[in-house]
Amino acid sequence: MVGSIEVASNNSCSNGVIQNQNGLEEKLDELRRFLGKNDGDLLKIVGVGAGAWGSVFAALLQDSYGQFRDKVQIRIWRRPGRAVDRATAEHLFEVINSREDVLRRLIRRCAYLKYVEARLGDRTLYADEILKDGFCLNMIDTPLCPMKVVTNLQEAIWDADIVINGLPSTETREVFEEISKYWKERITMPVIISLAKGIEAELDPSPRIITPTQMINQATGVPMENILYLGGPNIASEIYNKEYANARICGAEKWRLPLAKFLRQPHFIVWDNSDLVTHEVMGGLKNVYAIGAGMVAALTNESATGKSVYFAHCTSEMIFITHLLTEEPEKLAGPLLADTYVTLLKGRNAWYGQMIAKGQLSLDMGDSISGKGTIQGVSAIEAFYELLSQHSLNVLHPEANKPVAPVELCPILKILYKILITREQGAEAILQALRDENLNDPRDRIEIAQTHAFYRPSLLGQP
Repeated sequence: MVGSIEVASNNSCSNGVIQNQNGLEEKLDELRRFLGKNDGDLLKIVGVGAGAWGSVFAALLQDSYGQFRDKVQIRIWRRPGRAVDRATAEHLFEVINSREDVLRRLIRRCAYLKYVEARLGDRTLYADEILKDGFCLNMIDTPLCPMKVVTNLQEAIWDADIVINGLPSTETREVFEEISKYWKERITMPVIISLAKGIEAELDPSPRIITPTQMINQATGVPMENILYLGGPNIASEIYNKEYANARICGAEKWRLPLAKFLRQPHFIVWDNSDLVTHEVMGGLKNVYAIGAGMVAALTNESATGKSVYFAHCTSEMIFITHLLTEEPEKLAGPLLADTYVTLLKGRNAWYGQMIAKGQLSLDMGDSISGKGTIQGVSAIEAFYELLSQHSLNVLHPEANKPVAPVELCPILKILYKILITREQGAEAILQALRDENLNDPRDRIEIAQTHAFYRPSLLGQP
């Protein structure tokens, strides 16, 4: 098949162990019935984008349901042509040889020799090629199960029943605009689960926020009822290694209930929630503040006190911002708070903040880092700052008793913008901001937000 790399397997690998089939086939049959699939018709699931979380998500489905080849097809799309550099190829070879199960699998599939040749510099590997063998370029240290990889976008999605958006928010609109060309003659619309975290800011004719699910809706015409968001708390590699994790799938009740049941696994519990807006916006905000958390950790030598002070202030800003967007947002507690906590504690955005503060990365390197992928918090900082700087959104400052742009009540967001976007200040400025004697108690910002006086429905395009 042109543009495809296929791998046949009668069993799910589940990290080298065939999963207990008890209950899996029943869950699959239930979802197939819900989607109106007839006997003999494959349920077609495709992941779009092969970053760490997108790849792990597809691999989890393959582990669980890939064994039922006459009922479901699970594939993942990524762009072709991305070469694996020599250093990564050498590290990959070390990972392979440190894992006997992976080594045996590659030898059995006659796929080991190419990694030897790449290690010696005699061959160039490509990202889509190694993904077929279970290696995500952004997560080399965590081998996944073999994947069915498609590099032709039209072939991947034209008749898909369920599409998983594993793209960065900065690429979501562009790719789904291309996808829309292939869906023009569809009679039934697919169901889309978006994993993307981030926003776009639209300033004209009036300022508003556009989330990834809205980008998909605008690009494809798929109704919002069919578009859902799934968020953590989770770290992709830990989930695949069977660390216990929770997630929430948010959106219309029609789809979130059956999908939550289908996605739930013993080590990966998926709950459902109706508040799509808060979860998706928080998903973008946590990446913003994770960069700052990494900076604070590096600059204070991992001071628990310093990090806790930062946590108090950044979460109060997150609460304030969500109250601008939603009249009754989901409280920053439970899974939402845990998702923020784990992202500030560990993840690519926090890592990026640490590397910038330590001088081991330069801002001139951009926000796409080899071996890590896109640092989505950088674009989100710019988008949130520009949006909340608009004077048409002015709110009353509680102490100055005068109207100010909302960003004036978000000092951490302001300083991150000056460090990373305009580059007016260095990373150490974030500590100066936290030590400002005039900085309000974070509780004050939360109380202001909860008065409802700051709710701006126009930010989501509502009257």
